[in-house]
Amino acid sequence: QVQLVESGGGLVQPEGSLRLSCAASGSIFSIYTMGWYRQAPGKQRELVASITRSGSTNYADSVKGRFTISRDNAKNTVYLQMNSLKPEDTAVYYCNAKYYINAYWGQGTQVTVSS
Repeated sequence: QVQLVESGGGLVQPEGSLRLSCAASGSIFSIYTMGWYRQAPGKQRELVASITRSGSTNYADSVKGRFTISRDNAKNTVYLQMNSLKPEDTAVYYCNAKYYINAYWGQGTQVTVSS
């Protein structure tokens, strides 16, 4: 069992930056593939970025070159650095931990990009 708590969301102007954090507890953090997903109103939840336990990363085409996912296994934390934010990045962002068939979700943090 893994508990995930996201933080760092908020209101930011277009072209601004935010860093999301997801703190994990309850299991061996380092074995999990960690991911950030987002869900905008009226849309399906989509993968934004993921990072495996070995550090390999994967990004949605819409965020490549703007977002960076990283993890600190010593702190049981995964981060999402978001730069050059656009209004279409507005969504609730969820942290996900996955190990084989087991998957866990955080409660989500709102990111709003607006002038």
